[in-house]
Amino acid sequence: MSGNSFGKLFRITTWGESHGKAIGVVIDGCPSNIDITEDDINKELEKRKPGSSKFVTPRKEDDKVEILSGIFNGKTLGTPISMIIYNKNVKSEHYENIKGVFRPGHADYTYFNKYGIYDWRGGGRASARETAARVAAGAVAKKILNEFNVSVIAYTKEYAGISAKKIDFDFINKNEFYFPDKKQVEKVRFLAEEIKLSGDSVGGIVECVLSGVEAGVGEPVFDKLEAVLSHAILSIGATKGIEFGAGFDVSKMKGSENNDEITAEGFTSNNSGGMLGGISTGQDIIFRVPVKPIPSISKSQRTINTKNEELEIEISGRHDISAIPRIVPVIESMASIAITDLLLQNKLTDINRIK
Repeated sequence: MSGNSFGKLFRITTWGESHGKAIGVVIDGCPSNIDITEDDINKELEKRKPGSSKFVTPRKEDDKVEILSGIFNGKTLGTPISMIIYNKNVKSEHYENIKGVFRPGHADYTYFNKYGIYDWRGGGRASARETAARVAAGAVAKKILNEFNVSVIAYTKEYAGISAKKIDFDFINKNEFYFPDKKQVEKVRFLAEEIKLSGDSVGGIVECVLSGVEAGVGEPVFDKLEAVLSHAILSIGATKGIEFGAGFDVSKMKGSENNDEITAEGFTSNNSGGMLGGISTGQDIIFRVPVKPIPSISKSQRTINTKNEELEIEISGRHDISAIPRIVPVIESMASIAITDLLLQNKLTDINRIK
């Protein structure tokens, strides 16, 4: 199975299935002498682990990482970093009654058609469980970004149609939805309670801001900054698109409205989302991602099984009612991994930098 690796100089490969013994990641290309410990990584994993609130899956996983290689006495060695996270609260029996039945909205059908076999225990490789390995790798990327004074912050811009009207960065990590608007967050909680009781699920929009990225980052023509970020973000399950800066609204603008004018003090606006020609401008890089509703719902749905027989399915077990909030730290991590890789590549583009 190909497609399990991402990046060029800073390259990650994730492995494992949702109900297997463990999941993990191998990082190749991490510079030496970066300070990092298991505690640093576990702090990031804490942000996405299951069972963290009543609005997410009650599956209880410690999500404590074990570093197997590449780090000695709290510093990276420059050799491959291998990390493992054991699956301890697996309950595959919840899926026995739907073995061989394709769950609507899941990858069961497509995996079966591609490989002739699929892991019906919670989605296997296609499960959101895989993203814990990405967050572990993102923790390492963030440590490298600290050396460049780059920060990456993601948050819930919209939850089931309820939009944040104010972005308070200090409030993002003070509520279970990573929602940045104090006045609107109670509406989000109330709606989440209703959805949970109804047996349905909802989606939302996540916004991410990368600050401190120097001008000149991005590799034209096929590895433009927005192209690499798009690849990273859209590789996450449940993401259904991406827009940068003014996004789709540029289709309604005139050139005089869309262009970011330049003065001696800098740009007067940021409709471009912090990049021009696929290269960073030095402004904040801003993008938004629509996230689809969780497909595992208890409502009756029509489907087929591996014998192409029609039937109805009601999915029980332990499931989130929305990929938000747990997808927020995943998006933050993948953005960190992508920009780390591009920053390292950028150090090789000018002979003066190389010297």
